[in-house]
Amino acid sequence: MWHEPYLETCCRSALQRLHLAGAVGRPDGLKDGPCLARLAERGLVRKRADGRYELTDAGRTRHAAEVLRAAAGG
Repeated sequence: MWHEPYLETCCRSALQRLHLAGAVGRPDGLKDGPCLARLAERGLVRKRADGRYELTDAGRTRHAAEVLRAAAGG
């Protein structure tokens, strides 16, 4: 049974863009800013001191479970 809150498509896309950004992170103020803020509330991303967002360990796990699994056809 799935116990995690549902992520909207836009938030899953933001999670993927953040994954692709890697250590550089994503700046605040982009179109996906509201999604990044929602993901931060859920503990999947965090805003660094320099104002950029990065994945947390929970975010990496969620990305692997939802985004990578879907890309693999699972």
